[in-house]
Amino acid sequence: MNASVPPSTGATLSYEQAGVNYDLIDPLKVAAQRAAAATAVNVAAHGFTEVQASRGESAYVVDVGPFYLASIVECLGTKTLVADEMKALTGKSFYAGIAQDTIAMAVNDLITVGATPLVVQAYWAAGGSDWFGDAQRAQALVEGWKKACDVCGVAWGGGETPALAGIVESGRIDLAASCTGIISPKSRLSVGDELAPGDAIVLLASSGIHANGLSLARKLTERLPQGYLTEVEPGLSYGEALLAPTVLYSPVTEALAKAGVTVHYSANITGHGWRKLLRHPSKMTYRIHTVPPVTPVLKFIQQHAQQDDREAYSTLNMGAGFALFVKAEDAERTAQIARDAGVPAWVAGRVEAGPKQVVIEPINVTFGEDDLALR
Repeated sequence: MNASVPPSTGATLSYEQAGVNYDLIDPLKVAAQRAAAATAVNVAAHGFTEVQASRGESAYVVDVGPFYLASIVECLGTKTLVADEMKALTGKSFYAGIAQDTIAMAVNDLITVGATPLVVQAYWAAGGSDWFGDAQRAQALVEGWKKACDVCGVAWGGGETPALAGIVESGRIDLAASCTGIISPKSRLSVGDELAPGDAIVLLASSGIHANGLSLARKLTERLPQGYLTEVEPGLSYGEALLAPTVLYSPVTEALAKAGVTVHYSANITGHGWRKLLRHPSKMTYRIHTVPPVTPVLKFIQQHAQQDDREAYSTLNMGAGFALFVKAEDAERTAQIARDAGVPAWVAGRVEAGPKQVVIEPINVTFGEDDLALR
């Protein structure tokens, strides 16, 4: 961190204080899942069946006979607000990266079930038609969207660009993406059926905050001497660091499939931070012996928000954006395949018999079953 920036002297700033309370959001998710489960009969009426184990996972899977279909929809959230503020401060457009963030929100969820992404659809809802009149910004969004699709090997099928004055604030845009993928051969399905004690946990590096925790990150600017222009490290402003595009992990999972590595389970470490390692419903202990380096912007946020490790790791990705659970004998090869695809990776832990918990030994933090309620 830039030595000219003194440590924050304010009180702890939590995600809830920034306006996001998962204790209020998660019960709705659970209620929606229960109602949604009752609609599986509608798929059966067409001669297909749902993969019931995909309920509560990051993507929904349907058995259509020779292969599985997986689907997901995700919104970006408030990262566009940071891009808008940085454009006003620097004159630079960051919307190519914002496009990648949006694609990543959908694709990185889809691949957790073993799917190969096939088609992406766009949802770009602006606060008025004027938003689309900024040609530089609009073109950056288009170019970034196409580039991210090419990296993931998906077709951009189409989308919707409504102008929603009165719903979306004037001058702002709400971005979302849906993605459909195929699981073929069927043996690539990864919903945790084979997850077992003895498996290894491989963590893949994040590029920064990705697109979760931005409400907290934006609130933090109120404490910083130069707001978004405060240096995280020499030559790198807080705003620029926040806008590092989210890593697209599908090239890694596709490379693993090509190499014949069987993934028993995956977790996209987004909202809820490292608590996401508890996502599978089985009761097992996930023991972490190695934590990846924390990216500078996340160190900066933790320090200035005055968060202890438990709070930080329960909210932010803290340097690990994706987790792969594989056979112990496949662990090092999995990490190397990820590195060969350009993503740093670590064999970080193991699955053990025991109570449902994540034990992060290097920082002496444990998350138990009650710390994640998504089903």
